[in-house]
This record gives sequence, structure tokens and C-alpha cells, in this order.
Amino acid sequence: TETTLAWYRAAEIKHGRVAMAATVGWILNEMGVTFPGDVAPGVPYSSLGKGVDAWVALPDYGKAQIIAFIGILELGAESAKPHYLKGGKLGYVPGPFNYGTLWDPAGFVTKDDAKLENARNKELANGRLAMIAAIGFFSQSYIPASVPGLPNSW
Repeated sequence: TETTLAWYRAAEIKHGRVAMAATVGWILNEMGVTFPGDVAPGVPYSSLGKGVDAWVALPDYGKAQIIAFIGILELGAESAKPHYLKGGKLGYVPGPFNYGTLWDPAGFVTKDDAKLENARNKELANGRLAMIAAIGFFSQSYIPASVPGLPNSW
């Protein structure tokens, strides 16, 4: 049905966005780029390590903050009126204080429907690729030499 397809598409957009962020974060982390300062009192970002080890070394309080932030984003997306399953905008996450949206906060994408549809299709395609990349990074972390082209240190 149309409702089921909208739900699947919304899930694909959300997972794609998370995978794109994870992929960029993983690559930056592997390059040695970290935030300055401490992630928790006495625990600098640079001490967390790389790849899966960084998540394992992250204090539970930090993990809780990440999960809470994701929950707030999810709440914002699911409380948008009208809901995407009832004729609302698919993938729309209202920004804070009525400041644009989290998808395009600066308004770079034109309001032209054809160009907007093209940008959405690119987002879906890039999200699908990022999901595959993230799975490849995790696989390489647990099974060295399982992904051709990636160094064994990943």
C-alpha cells in the first residue's frame, strides 16, 4: 500500500542519513581527526581509539547522550504535522526555533520541485552507498582483509 511504501521510504532515508554521518565520522577518525577537549571528565576524544574500539572506549554517559540526541531527532521527525504517513513531507525534520529544516538548514536546495526531487534522489543513492560502506568498515574491523582495498587497521 502507499502507507507501507511511505514508511519503508522514511526508514530508508533515516538509515541512509545515519550511515552517511557514520561513514564520514569513521573516515575522519581513521585519519586521526578528533574533537578537541574531553568527551567526559578526564577522557580526551583522542584517547578513544579508532573504529569500533572508539565506541567500546566511550563512557556509558557519552553513549547515553548520543542515543538521547537520536531520540530527540526521531521525536521531531515523527511529531511533524501532518505526519508523512498522512500526507506530510517525507524525510522532513523541522529545525529548531523555526529555522529551516535539518535536511537543508541553509536553504541551498532550490524550491523548484524538479530540482528538489533530483536532490532527494541523490540523497537516497548516497545513503544506500553509505550503508554499504558502513557495513564494510564494520566487517573490516572484525575480520581483517575481508574488504578488498581497505587497510587491515580498519
